[in-house]
Amino acid sequence: MNKLTSFVLSALLFSGGLTQLTQASANNKKWHTNQISITHMEDLSPVDTKAPTIAGRIVRYDSRINSIVPANAKLEKLADGFRWAEGPLWNRNENYLLFSDVQTNKIYKWEPGKGISTYLSPSGYTGDTPFNGLEPGSNGLTFDSQGRLVLCEHGDRRVARLEDRENNIKTTLADRYDNKRLNSPNDLVYKSNGDLYFTDPPYGLPTQRFDDPQKELPFSGVYRLSSDGKLTLLTDEIRSPNGIAFSPDEKILYIADSTTKQSRWLAYDVAPDGTLQNGRTFADAWRWERNRKGFADGIKVDQAGNVYAAAPEAVFIFAPDGTLLGSIETGDKTSNLAWGEDGHSLFITANTAIYRIRLTATGKGYGT
Repeated sequence: MNKLTSFVLSALLFSGGLTQLTQASANNKKWHTNQISITHMEDLSPVDTKAPTIAGRIVRYDSRINSIVPANAKLEKLADGFRWAEGPLWNRNENYLLFSDVQTNKIYKWEPGKGISTYLSPSGYTGDTPFNGLEPGSNGLTFDSQGRLVLCEHGDRRVARLEDRENNIKTTLADRYDNKRLNSPNDLVYKSNGDLYFTDPPYGLPTQRFDDPQKELPFSGVYRLSSDGKLTLLTDEIRSPNGIAFSPDEKILYIADSTTKQSRWLAYDVAPDGTLQNGRTFADAWRWERNRKGFADGIKVDQAGNVYAAAPEAVFIFAPDGTLLGSIETGDKTSNLAWGEDGHSLFITANTAIYRIRLTATGKGYGT
């Protein structure tokens, strides 16, 4: 069997019906590792690709992908040289991209025609002593209904809202559950009613392990922070909750489980009261880990309900029924993604670089 045949068969095995969610259990190993040799974080000098270069390729498994990814679509590398790029977020009012570099404790800004600049530093750890770990910075980013930046902060172990960027003044929205510190909030999404849903794995703790001495909660949770400020634990059944996104009608919540050798994307029904029901596997990712770098990670959805999932060395595109339609191959650990510009641009963070691809599909939240 040649490599191409094996690849296609793996994709066919990958898609399929929904199965009941079971408790994840596996030996843990470190989630992210350094990919470039830099002696000090301060020495980082990202390379701004003024003229974007073409990278990667498109793989098509189902004819429906042709209405999503045009025949002439190209993956553009916009910038490179970061340590672990994550949490891309497009500012629709001012037309620029924000993203976290988790290991350097910074948020960067990419602006068309202007390139890369530092937006916020420090972004996720503000302690007086050096951070004894790999990922102190912010991770997932979003805007609230008033356009204020809301951050998942690894080092400070909280979800916070930026009030004053010049002076780096923030308001803590959530940092404890049941009087215990959160692990390290990872990704987040707002529901249209103003409730904030977020995931809390241990990847921002010093050892990134589930038995880290600084871990206070005995689980990794998925939470809802209601608009009235009440924090509710929605599930503690997912060992490594990561990316998170709502379907267009907000009746389904998708959550990535990044557990090594068991990584997958889950789907939950959202009850009228905002709690979660009927957890099941939407699509598996673990079999792709065998020959690729990465895990199930960030998630976004388009207006038609198709699911875009950061995966081992790619973004996988699924139909709402879980069928794998195609993939955008980055060739590297792919962490997250965001819709931007006119809603037809998909921005992708993958290891040390950021990318853009123009699609026919329209991102959730954008007009037709």
